[in-house]
Amino acid sequence: MGRSLLLFVALLLAPPAATQEGGEPNAIVVTAQRSGAPMWTIDTPTGTVILVGEIVAVPEATPWQPDRLEEATAEASRVILGFRSRVSPGDVLRLIFAGGSITRLPDDTVASDYLAPGQLARLAALEAEYDQDYARKSFLITAYDLLSRRLRFTRDTGRDASDVVRRAARRADVPADPVGSVRGEDMLDNLAEADPRDHLPCLEAAMTATEIGPELIEQRGADWRAYDVPAVMANPLEVALGRCWPWADDELGADLREHWVGAIENATGESGVTLAVVPLRLLAEPDGVLDSLQAGGHLISGPAWR
Repeated sequence: MGRSLLLFVALLLAPPAATQEGGEPNAIVVTAQRSGAPMWTIDTPTGTVILVGEIVAVPEATPWQPDRLEEATAEASRVILGFRSRVSPGDVLRLIFAGGSITRLPDDTVASDYLAPGQLARLAALEAEYDQDYARKSFLITAYDLLSRRLRFTRDTGRDASDVVRRAARRADVPADPVGSVRGEDMLDNLAEADPRDHLPCLEAAMTATEIGPELIEQRGADWRAYDVPAVMANPLEVALGRCWPWADDELGADLREHWVGAIENATGESGVTLAVVPLRLLAEPDGVLDSLQAGGHLISGPAWR
């Protein structure tokens, strides 16, 4: 399915670890904030929840301090990371046999059967610029190809927050649990059954980001480091990522959001410090995790998200 698609699936992985009590809440919060990643805190009668807003593929040039996040993780009581994808040998076989239905348009259809004239002209211009033929490819695969191989947003990147926290929790024996799990079979079925038209918003947003060019990549990293969350959310690259599978899928995307809200709600009842690394787009989108938590009566401290 390609390196770019596997990158997004990899965001759903999160292995567990063991147990410890955790350190002083205020000191942990200060240490985590010194990392430079945007984050929000929820203070409860028994502890604190820290929500780290993650963007995937942080540019190497973005001046943040992951070692500070490592220190905070080592002192936390527990960690919540992304989804664990349960992939079986049977799922691998299903991918091999169903690959065509996932990576190519159905039957004998081509891109021109689905795209409006303006969309088709834009795609043709990108095909000519990059010497590619997208006529038969799935719109999702075309979008990922444009973003990862033509725009190259996954090139020259530093460490992502979830990877930093996962490794630090493992070394310090801090309990690290996934927010939930997704069966590989369900994910493959979801992709295989999707109507090509479902991926048109993803393709259009990917074309827009690719047409604008690589300056979007460093600007997104700079805005993330400056805690300008609305600017990150409005960046055409982040817009494109948010409009693509799995986040934009009505069924799977809604399930991801519900799991995150539920996990954080549960964490507010725990003692000590819970550190959660959450995709920024899920935190800050309209009616997203932060809006839902605020509507539920939680007092949230941190940068403006809308």
